[in-house]
Amino acid sequence: MTITGTDLRHLRRCAELAREALEAGDEPFGSLLVSADGEVLLEDRNRVAGGDATRHPEFAIARWAAAHLDPGQRAAATVYTSGEHCPMCAAAHAWVGLGRIVHAASAAQLVQWLGELGVPPAPVAPLPIRTVAPGVPVDGPCPELAEEVRALHRAHAARR
Repeated sequence: MTITGTDLRHLRRCAELAREALEAGDEPFGSLLVSADGEVLLEDRNRVAGGDATRHPEFAIARWAAAHLDPGQRAAATVYTSGEHCPMCAAAHAWVGLGRIVHAASAAQLVQWLGELGVPPAPVAPLPIRTVAPGVPVDGPCPELAEEVRALHRAHAARR
């Protein structure tokens, strides 16, 4: 499947949430959970600055979905995110049975950009979603948002 106009609109909101995270002093990541009928059920941003490195928006979405949606609703939902899920979030996504993932920037892009900025590597290998959760449909990256997402990470790295 390719990224549609609707997907792009949701990914733009993810980039806005990532900017909100950056403005709050956090790492620039934002995500949405969208139902099969197009309703935004939940949106969140990174909240790891407080010291809990598991406070990724994708992980929060998986936990919320497990508590509030039945298995069919979870499978039919789409998660949109500014950056490809890390292995922790990809596993949570698969374990709760969420559907499609659409990401603006890939893990490979993030690794390259952060490396160019001198940011030390993360403590977890940057595995693609398909490696961690091979049954989950994934679309991305989105070339139309690459420079915007890259600029957010550049701004965050400059604050370190």
